[in-house]
Amino acid sequence: MTQRPVTQRPVTQRPADQRVPAPRQPSRGSAAPRGAAAAGRGLGARLGQWNSAVTSYYVLTGATAILVVLGLVMVLSSSSVESLAADKSPYAEFAKQARFALLGLPALWVASRMPVRFYQAIAWPAVAVAAGLQLMTFLFGIDGNGNKNWLAVGPIVLQPSEAAKVALALWLGVVLARKQSLLQDWKHSLIPVLPVAGGLIGLVLLGDDLGTALVLILLVAGAMFIAGVPMRVFAVAAVAAGACVALLAQGSANRMARIASWLSDSCDIDAECYQTLHGTWGLATGGWWGLGLGASREKWSYLPEAHNDFIFAIIGEELGLVGTLLVLVLFALLALAMLRVIRRHPDPFVQITTAAIAFWVIGQAMINIGVVIGLAPVIGVPLPLVSAGGSALIMTMIALGIVISFARAEPGAAQALAARPGVLRRSLAVVGRPLTRTPRP
Repeated sequence: MTQRPVTQRPVTQRPADQRVPAPRQPSRGSAAPRGAAAAGRGLGARLGQWNSAVTSYYVLTGATAILVVLGLVMVLSSSSVESLAADKSPYAEFAKQARFALLGLPALWVASRMPVRFYQAIAWPAVAVAAGLQLMTFLFGIDGNGNKNWLAVGPIVLQPSEAAKVALALWLGVVLARKQSLLQDWKHSLIPVLPVAGGLIGLVLLGDDLGTALVLILLVAGAMFIAGVPMRVFAVAAVAAGACVALLAQGSANRMARIASWLSDSCDIDAECYQTLHGTWGLATGGWWGLGLGASREKWSYLPEAHNDFIFAIIGEELGLVGTLLVLVLFALLALAMLRVIRRHPDPFVQITTAAIAFWVIGQAMINIGVVIGLAPVIGVPLPLVSAGGSALIMTMIALGIVISFARAEPGAAQALAARPGVLRRSLAVVGRPLTRTPRP
């Protein structure tokens, strides 16, 4: 019997880069880095969503829509009792506000689809038309709450000063963007901004509407700040504006009484302090969660202008602290989205116009809320998108539609939005495709 020789297979050495590492023993601390990495990836994903090219567009659209719907609900709740007391339908103010919202919705949509060059082209004609309409209030205007800033066109009552806000924001964007390299010279900073904007604000003041004039001053200040006007010019302008406001306040006994009652520790609760006191009571009564939608007590002819200037008090009474914080969060989202447009868009016209609209909308909201909670004297400006008022609602929706148009023109936003319908159609096609089972072999 012959024994077969045993052949040994040659041993091949793995290269160093292909060697299999020895298994590592699990350690106690190994789970922590993996968890931290996962948390980091999650945080990065969330920040990635915020840094998306279409974030500004969706935040502006969503916050605006929620504020308009909330405003309609609260106008219905806060005005129904007064409407019944006046022998009207409880839905009278709500129906009127709903009509204005339905008019503002297509206006917002059209404004959001217009290109940037369209707004640059209409800036000068818009400010001329706004000034002309404001002049017409002295010839054909009607009085309302002591102000002569309304025009009656048949059954429709317009407030030209609301249109002046949109026109002035566009005009400031065109003028300051064109002169941006010259703004370090104080003459270029103030001319033609001071004559045109000052003249338009003066026309509003001649109608005895100090609240709207203050909002217009905020609008101009926001545009000039983003445009890069030197701070020394701001200091001089702030002193001049403060002196003008002080003179106008001293020239009106009603305004001085409001300021004195606001500064005083004790005032007549049946006169100057009546409205502010009942607004504070409404907020205090609401507590954390509110009395419930429709359950307000102050709207039963206790709180004047419950559906207009003091609607924030009714929100606090019926929806509680949660409802008021929701309103603040929505306006904060609007502010962040507009700030994002300013930072991301390369066009100076877009940046300056967006800043003007942001200072208008957010500044007016802060003034209104400050009045209701007692941090400012009663001025008489509505809460944007929420308070009753047709001209204010429509013009604010148009202004936000303009900013939404700018958000659509952010770098990468147009391409991302154009790709969304294709993605949606493909998704619907997959969902609608009949399910077919693969036969088993």
